[in-house]
Amino acid sequence: MPVPGPTIARAAGVVEGVTGHAGRDGSEDSVEVKIGIADSNRELVINSTQSVEDVEKQARSAFESGNPTTLELTDEKGRKYLVPSDKVAYVEIGPADPRKVGFAAL
Repeated sequence: MPVPGPTIARAAGVVEGVTGHAGRDGSEDSVEVKIGIADSNRELVINSTQSVEDVEKQARSAFESGNPTTLELTDEKGRKYLVPSDKVAYVEIGPADPRKVGFAAL
């Protein structure tokens, strides 16, 4: 029986055309990308300034090529992440959560 390929999911709250939310200084949008790695119980979490559509397009092209390729993403600080497409179990794309600071009760 063939093993299903990686899946791409948009997290709840992500609407077409929305790229995330403003960063701390209000200058850049940010999306959170979670990549599940095959044969690993951990996931890679990247906060990227790329749009939801750009990340989704890169992930789809890496998976649909039929040949093992590399999924390349860049985070907010400019670091590049290269993940072999044949090791990706899933990709989840959603708005980045704002950082919470302090000890206030909610």
